[in-house]
Amino acid sequence: MKKLTFVAGMAIAAVALVSCDGGAPKASLKSDIDTLTYAIGVANSPYMKQMIQDSTYTAEFIKGIKDGANAGEDKKKAAYFAGFQLGQEIGNRWKKGLNEQIYGADTTKTISMRNLLAGLIGGIKGDATMTPEEAGETAQRLMDKIQKTQQEKAKADGEAFLAENAKKEGVKVTESGLQYKVLKAGNGPIPNDSSIVRVKYRGTLVDGTEFDSSSKYGDEPATFRANQVIKGWTEALTMMPVGSKWELYIPYQLAYGEQGSRGIRPYSALIFEVELVEIKDAE
Repeated sequence: MKKLTFVAGMAIAAVALVSCDGGAPKASLKSDIDTLTYAIGVANSPYMKQMIQDSTYTAEFIKGIKDGANAGEDKKKAAYFAGFQLGQEIGNRWKKGLNEQIYGADTTKTISMRNLLAGLIGGIKGDATMTPEEAGETAQRLMDKIQKTQQEKAKADGEAFLAENAKKEGVKVTESGLQYKVLKAGNGPIPNDSSIVRVKYRGTLVDGTEFDSSSKYGDEPATFRANQVIKGWTEALTMMPVGSKWELYIPYQLAYGEQGSRGIRPYSALIFEVELVEIKDAE
């Protein structure tokens, strides 16, 4: 399992979840995700609490987390501003990072900001339902559990998709397990694994979620060496004549394997539409 990492970052919209007197919202722990989110807040509270210059102004620090601002010289204001600055960081990076850790490329789901704030503020005030040490262990255990379940699902979904896809008309399967379908036949030269190629592509998960495409980086095709990409791509490129357009169905062993990649869960089968535009001479 991946080591649970904490990223700093609190949406401005979350301000409405917290009362104006600096109190913590009441947690609603109805699922593992809720408890995980709360635990992450508590586990991080000691580090956040260190930012308070004077514990007398803890309430102001918490209020600052909710409201956001820049630190000033006045201790009271500094506590408030430090909290607000932290709140902005959480809103921009923490929630997004945690969603990606937990849900991967599925951007339709999100953690509970209410529970995250409840854990964070409860830990700062010292009235959380678990200690920071317990919270760290709880968060790691639940993250491992959730990620294991999601990885098992990704593996099963990929294997089921490839098994059915192999039966479809026009789909060819190589000895390695790579599946491909010729959408457009080219008649140019075929790259070797050290060739520098220019391609247009679009990558999706088996559920249709797009995670990458060459169009995201401009109108020009992507340029790279054929052996510097995932194994499924290298194998396909060394069979494709220039001018070809293929659809590739790549098992996880020929993609990002058991580790996964940004936005791609471990054990995920992938689908790519690839057009080989040209082979470039190495400079």
